[in-house]
Amino acid sequence: MTSESSFLDGVGPCNATTLHMVCGKIASGKSTLTAGLLNSQRMVLISEDVWIERLYPDEIHALADYVRYAGRLKTVLTGHIQSILSAGISVVLDFPFNTTNTRAWGHSLFRAAGCEHQLHYLDVSDEICKSRLRARNASGEHPFQTSEAQYELITRYFVPPDPSEGFNIMVYDETGNVRRRSAHDTGLSR
Repeated sequence: MTSESSFLDGVGPCNATTLHMVCGKIASGKSTLTAGLLNSQRMVLISEDVWIERLYPDEIHALADYVRYAGRLKTVLTGHIQSILSAGISVVLDFPFNTTNTRAWGHSLFRAAGCEHQLHYLDVSDEICKSRLRARNASGEHPFQTSEAQYELITRYFVPPDPSEGFNIMVYDETGNVRRRSAHDTGLSR
């Protein structure tokens, strides 16, 4: 299904408790999109970059460091996120749901809370992501600097979402326009 609307037009008001997750390569626009998803007073944004920067300042020097600290963060936040969702408050997770393992974690969150979900996939080319990454690094506004070599290393682990994983997927192009939506039966009675 093709749409000319932007991501804000595609989401609409929050009528049901929903877990929003994002998937996309580095500098694809995940943080910009998650900020735009906050369209209700009953929504909270939780940003992995913010938490890692504040909990582990100057401790991310290699991909292994990130993996270790991100894993700790997910372990600590799992019950908290499920409690927020169970209380009827939607959650927007600015975490990269870029592998089947991270998406399995997201799946466990919305299933345990018994809420709706949406996986927002930013399908942006490497060329555009690298251009945005260079601009982001030059601005100095992002908490982490990522070199092109690190981009290549991290991107090797990126796995686009597949409908067989059981997510409601909304796909965006590089301009933020919704390109396609796919709804998957979550087994929730709503």
